Amino acid sequence: MKDAIETDILVIGGGMAGIGFAAALGEGRKVLVLEQERDLAYHSTGRSAAIYIRNYGNGPIRALNEASGPMFKAESEYFPHPLLTPRGILYIADGARAHEIGKLAATSVGVEEISADAAIAKVPLLSPDYVKAAAFEADAQDIDVHALHQGWLKKAKGQGASVLTGQEVLRAEHANGCWKVETKDHQITANLIVNAAGAWADEIARRCNVAPVGLQPLRRSMAVLPVPEGYDAAHWPLVDEVTEDFYFKPDGGRLFVSPCDEDPVNPHDAFADDMVLAEGLHRFEQAMNMEVTRVERSWAGLRTFAPDRSPVVGFDGGTEGFFWLAGQGGYGIQTAPALSKFAAELAENRTPELHHLVEPLSPTRFNEGK
Repeated sequence: MKDAIETDILVIGGGMAGIGFAAALGEGRKVLVLEQERDLAYHSTGRSAAIYIRNYGNGPIRALNEASGPMFKAESEYFPHPLLTPRGILYIADGARAHEIGKLAATSVGVEEISADAAIAKVPLLSPDYVKAAAFEADAQDIDVHALHQGWLKKAKGQGASVLTGQEVLRAEHANGCWKVETKDHQITANLIVNAAGAWADEIARRCNVAPVGLQPLRRSMAVLPVPEGYDAAHWPLVDEVTEDFYFKPDGGRLFVSPCDEDPVNPHDAFADDMVLAEGLHRFEQAMNMEVTRVERSWAGLRTFAPDRSPVVGFDGGTEGFFWLAGQGGYGIQTAPALSKFAAELAENRTPELHHLVEPLSPTRFNEGK
């Protein structure tokens, strides 16, 4: 016989979105976070590039980035150490794409064009034969993803939230004003479901007999390379080819190199495609004074996007008691502080501080014209 659990709010997904939402709710609600994996933050949250870039993403994303900045820096008992540390981001271009650097600087806040020589001075492994134009964003900062997730988890639990792991939603039904949700071990009754299931969000909707919104998981791969002998990369910025052919980030004496792939896949425990990595590493080599002779390890994560590449946040237009918090794409960590607060305000029927984002992020925007 399955255990019966009653809760006010059932949050499906124990990554940054679900835990951040639970922490942002505050006290006064009975909250249960349900995670299908044995460990929280197993998928996208645990595989993030972990950097805050104000100028990354479309208009709504940049508004969330801007609002999240001060929230990352706010003092809190749950974050005894800084969540952000200086990194910077260096945008580079070859001769054929040098004009893209000027366009980026003209449309971005805090991005300044610098000479190719200045770029190479920042990252001496860059090839002068490749780098013909560059720009630098000094405000880009590393995010301590683990500390952020664990701090919010501590806060959520301190407010009374509970967490169940290894419990996949098998089916759910809404009747008589509440949800009945079944997992392998539990029968859960909840007034509100918050769908923070990442790449599985549309599948969770289907299991709840809710129409999906068209979310598409896209695979993003990463290779870990040793820094060549004689170089100290500890203080190098993240380097991003201006049209996103590749990027790399120094981390603990290693270079994390991504081919910036966006291959559509079904939700799964993602792994890197060897051919995609090889092609991306070839592009990386063209820009560098180094040859890739050894990949220490590799992995992949899923970045899940709505058709317009903005998050999907708000009450479903067709099913009572179903709330979307999904489609964060590649921006889920850096927008998490503002997006968690925004979602909690909406779920509690309060007017969000970022009220101008209600319509652009609403799940009902996909119903227009149907």
